Amino acid sequence: MRAFGGQAFSTRTIKGESAQVAMRSTVQLMQLGQRQLLRSPRPFASSSARTARRLHVSGPVCCSATAVSVSTAVDEAQPSGAAEASTTQQVAQRKRILSGVQPTGRPTLGNYLGAMKNWVALQEQYDNYFCVVDLHAITVPHDPRELRTSTRSMAATYIAAGIDPDRATIFVQSHVPAHAELAWLLSCVTPVGWLGRMIQFKEKSRKQGEDVRTGLMTYPVLMAADILLYQADLVPVGEDQKQHLELTRDIADKVNGEFGGKPWKKRGGRGGRVFKVPEVFIPPAGARIMSLQDGTAKMSKSAENDNSRINLTDTPDIIASKIKRCKTDAVEGLEWGNPDRPEAANLLTIYSLCTGKNKDEVVSECASLRWGSFKPLLTEAIVEHLRPLQSKYGELMADQTYIDAVLARGAEAASATADRTLADVRDAMGFVPPFRARA
Repeated sequence: MRAFGGQAFSTRTIKGESAQVAMRSTVQLMQLGQRQLLRSPRPFASSSARTARRLHVSGPVCCSATAVSVSTAVDEAQPSGAAEASTTQQVAQRKRILSGVQPTGRPTLGNYLGAMKNWVALQEQYDNYFCVVDLHAITVPHDPRELRTSTRSMAATYIAAGIDPDRATIFVQSHVPAHAELAWLLSCVTPVGWLGRMIQFKEKSRKQGEDVRTGLMTYPVLMAADILLYQADLVPVGEDQKQHLELTRDIADKVNGEFGGKPWKKRGGRGGRVFKVPEVFIPPAGARIMSLQDGTAKMSKSAENDNSRINLTDTPDIIASKIKRCKTDAVEGLEWGNPDRPEAANLLTIYSLCTGKNKDEVVSECASLRWGSFKPLLTEAIVEHLRPLQSKYGELMADQTYIDAVLARGAEAASATADRTLADVRDAMGFVPPFRARA
């Protein structure tokens, strides 16, 4: 849902005056955000009351480092000019889940346990849309061949993880043009100071140095477009994406305030709000699987050290080797809840999610174990849990025509929803609707 996740950045040295200008521009943008010269209609820092209002914790739900969203089909945006009453009269009651994962690197155990496994459990309850967010993957230098291969690979991973194309819509972000168009429309409404204040931009721009690309700063706007196109109700996210969800809410409020409501209706439009303002949802468990080398850092498919993660395609021998070398501590016994032992909490969480045992059961079984005894148990649990997924993935990658057919069908279904929202946005902002040639 990272999913809109972090990536490694390469730097390019710019010499002479152009380098100084580039660095000055970047610093000025960051300072603009820090000084908050352009304030959002709502501060990003949540008060305790606001947090209690927004954070729902009832029942399992998917999460992602990218934006996962849930929307109500009843409130889906209608074509411009349609009466609001027609919307409420619709009988479709299932909420919609929309999530995306970047096709960069190989999907990890963290992607699966933190998001995909939960999505599978929600297929019976919700109208599901799962997206391969390839447009987010090009904010850094990329290999075109690798992007094309990874896009199909990610779609195959969705299906292998248990997402059923007959019960969910699986599609590629760039196959639905409304994502890119809405991102541009929203970028023309979003103050640059809001973007300069994004923590991930600040951190990654420091790593990238002088070659800071525009897409690195504006990709949260594209993420907002991904969510708002489907009129999301809830957006389950990891901690690293909460700020971007706050930005999405602010953008939605700004568009609704400037272009929606009664003035829109007086102009001949539908009236009311253009976008539903999504609510933040923090999943109660499994939200974030941490690195095998650092229990305080998220397991990332873009991390330089491959030993920091379990890739979904790793062989049993590779998994055993990584678990054997993973970081632990010298404390006797295993425990959850000790902030001084993040690695213990992380590995116990992985064991719990792979075996299906609850926390009490895991503590009862493992609390007295030493690392030398626990690691083989953890290895076996991971290997057995991934075995069906790996078998299905191999079959799917051997027949990519099936994957392409699933993606084509998914893009058509996603476009039908996204285009309705985009038509409303165009109308509310005052664009002349496209003319159709007479027969």
